[in-house]
Amino acid sequence: MQIDISKIKFDSRGLVPAGVVEVRTNDVVMLAYMNEESLLKTLETGYTWFWSRSRQELWNKGATSGNMQQVKDMYYDCDGDTILVIVHQQGSGACHTGTYSCFSGRRLMPNNKALAVVDQPEPDKYALAGILNELYDVIKDRQLNPKEGSYTNYLFEKGQDKILKKVGEEAVETVIASKNLNKEEIIYEMGDLWYHCLVLLAYHNIKPEEVFAELINRHNGGDYHKFTGKTGIRPVD
Repeated sequence: MQIDISKIKFDSRGLVPAGVVEVRTNDVVMLAYMNEESLLKTLETGYTWFWSRSRQELWNKGATSGNMQQVKDMYYDCDGDTILVIVHQQGSGACHTGTYSCFSGRRLMPNNKALAVVDQPEPDKYALAGILNELYDVIKDRQLNPKEGSYTNYLFEKGQDKILKKVGEEAVETVIASKNLNKEEIIYEMGDLWYHCLVLLAYHNIKPEEVFAELINRHNGGDYHKFTGKTGIRPVD
């Protein structure tokens, strides 16, 4: 696919600033610079590439540290001279100093009313999307790098029929827990169900973000045909 970057205005050095935002927390995690080559490599590979002004070379963020940035979306501003990159930050964080963000703990204005870009040292690991993404990453790692004795590997080895059977079993057990009005059982069985659903997504190489996007689309008034059931009536919000 031919990618058009003609609207991007590079400066006299052939560079454009790129702000990077973590998709799960909406935190600004770093600012770097791209030249035309690094921008094209970012768009083509789905991972961030920058131009190092100090080393004068291309730089694949996280290639050596493991703190890679998977690109979820990209924008340019109204003047075309700044890029915004939305990423799933992998590893321990974005900053080479070891902090989650390059802006962590580096506030200029001392008063509490100042608008800090980032104060927290790490992302909210207890946010639902963050937990699901992290669990999915572990599941995919087990799929790609089998570990002896792993239940997840066992499911992948047995194939889709086994995974589907487990999804069905956990769904039934969740229904039974609900009918029994047992909160603890519902939570436990729902956890099992969600896990096996993530395994099924991984089997088909579908990322949780794709499901999130579908739900957001429906919430924003998108296609509800899958919710209408036999009646064809869109449910009331």
